[in-house]
Amino acid sequence: MLPRWLDDDEALGPDPDAAEDEPRHDRQAAWWRPGRRVGPKTLAVFSRQFAVLLDAGLPLLQSLEILSVEGQHPGLRRILLDVRAEVEAGSSLADALRRRPRAFGNLYGNLVAAGEASGALHTVMDRLATHIEKVAALRNQVRSALTYPAAILTVAAAVVFLILWKVIPVFQHLFDDMGGDLPLLTRIVVGTSEFIGAYVLVLVALLAVAGFAVPRLLRTRQGRQSADGLLLRLPVAGKLMLRIVTGRTCRTLSILLSSGIPILSALSVAADAAGNVVVEDALRKVRREVEQGRPIHESLRQTKIFPAMLCQIVYVGEQTGTLSPMLTRIADFYEEEVDNDVDAMMKLLEPALISILGIVIGTIVISMYLPMYSALTQIG
Repeated sequence: MLPRWLDDDEALGPDPDAAEDEPRHDRQAAWWRPGRRVGPKTLAVFSRQFAVLLDAGLPLLQSLEILSVEGQHPGLRRILLDVRAEVEAGSSLADALRRRPRAFGNLYGNLVAAGEASGALHTVMDRLATHIEKVAALRNQVRSALTYPAAILTVAAAVVFLILWKVIPVFQHLFDDMGGDLPLLTRIVVGTSEFIGAYVLVLVALLAVAGFAVPRLLRTRQGRQSADGLLLRLPVAGKLMLRIVTGRTCRTLSILLSSGIPILSALSVAADAAGNVVVEDALRKVRREVEQGRPIHESLRQTKIFPAMLCQIVYVGEQTGTLSPMLTRIADFYEEEVDNDVDAMMKLLEPALISILGIVIGTIVISMYLPMYSALTQIG
């Protein structure tokens, strides 16, 4: 299962409870069902358009009205109509957005509140759009890198399973007619084929149970904590994942601090947006220690999760009062490192997969021809 930050946030569909005699516009707006999320691409476009309207001098209510009428996403249009009604009734924009956490999230609501308090809402919306676009681009890049090997390995596993289940028994009957002792490699392959043939229904049932139970287990905090911890400990993927999460955390903290959010609130929001339970727990621990008066860089170092370079950069930022720009620089650095790592991994992945598949298929083929070669040698 993919990490949380790789999951697709956009899952909109028609509302089965919608009335048949609704007007077409209302029926499209009813696509939105409570509890569903707005996709990052949709949210980024909305944030960018909202920033442009506000920067042009349009009032808040008029901007919301324009976006709720002209927006391309029916679910988001429905939300904006409700948000505009609440703002018109006296609610702040941040409070109206916070009442819809599945659509906008904690980070979005806190930044909008900071923008309203500082009178620079258009600037905050522009920063939000840039942040969402960067996170979405990174997620799509990593997802694309993972899709290819996952598809190849799945097809290869299915092909090997079918060979062992259906093809090897044909050779086994031939070996029985030939008589004699089989080579060790052939006995291993034939034994594996016999096991699959005898317990194929059990194996399929176990696979189905695992496919049903594992995703539900990973939705629990304990299951996600175990999976995220294992992911960070993997030899190559763990280092890449830590860089991704570190860059994401630094980017989130930077945009929060530059928008005027206090450091304690920024750490809480960054923990929620980390996308990894182990890192989330570490950030909450950092927040508690900072609240007690400990420097941020020392608290980060004590977690033994974050890279030493991050702690050093945070120390410089604390000493010079430039923590937000420093976090932006370190986020840019790690995102560039992730780009390089993914490119290098993709270049090495294809020959590695071909080599692995060649070894597996070659072993099966050689194991089938060894008895025939031995028989022909004896005849010769």
